[in-house]
Amino acid sequence: MTDQSTETPDLPLRDLLGGRGGAVDASIPPAVFVIVWLVSSRSIGWAAAAAITAGVAVGVWRLFRGRKVTASVASVAAVSLAAFIALQTGRAEDFFLIQLLSNVASALAWALSILIRWPLLGVVVGILLGQRTRWRRDADLVRAYGNASWVWVLGQYTVRVLVFGALWWSGWVVALGVARVVLSWPLVAATLAVSAVVLRRSLPEGHPGLRHPRQPAH
Repeated sequence: MTDQSTETPDLPLRDLLGGRGGAVDASIPPAVFVIVWLVSSRSIGWAAAAAITAGVAVGVWRLFRGRKVTASVASVAAVSLAAFIALQTGRAEDFFLIQLLSNVASALAWALSILIRWPLLGVVVGILLGQRTRWRRDADLVRAYGNASWVWVLGQYTVRVLVFGALWWSGWVVALGVARVVLSWPLVAATLAVSAVVLRRSLPEGHPGLRHPRQPAH
C-alpha cells in the first residue's frame, strides 16, 4: 500500500501560492500604505503613491528572481486599483476593500465547487500532478478533496472575510494592515497543514493515494 503521508498536496500547493516569499511580497504594499498614511498625517495621496511605488518595486524584484511577468503585472495592477479606490472614496480603509471582496468571492467559489463535485483543491492538485481530471473518476478522491476544500472555505477565506469585514466596517486602518500580514502566510500554512490531514484521513484504508486515482470498474 502506498504511504499516504507522502501523498499530501503540501508542496505543490505551496509552489502554486508562491511560497512564504510570495506572501511576504504581497504584504509589503499594504504595510507601506499604512506606514506612510500614519507618518504623513493620514494623507491618502501620499500613502497611495508609496504603496504603488512599493508594488512596482516588488514586481521588478519578482521579475529579477525569475517570477512570471503576468504575476508581477497582476500584483501591481491590484495595488494600483486598491490605491485608486481609496483615493476616490477618501477613506483609507477602502485600500483593503479589494482584499475583502476577493476573499468573499473565493469563499463562494470554493463552496460552490464542492457542491457541484468539482472541489477546487482537487482541480489545483490534479493540474499540478499532471492528472488533469482523472481524479474525478475516483469517488473517494472527490469526497476527500471536497472535505479538505471546506478547510479552505471556513479556515481561510471565511476567517479573512470576518476579520477584514469587521475592521473595514470599523475604519481601523492600522489593524487592517496588521491583519493583512497575519492572515497571509501564517494562515495559509495552517490551512495547508489542516487540509492535508483532512484529505489524508478522508481516504479509505488501502487507497493508493493522490498520485494514483482509482479508475471505475467497467
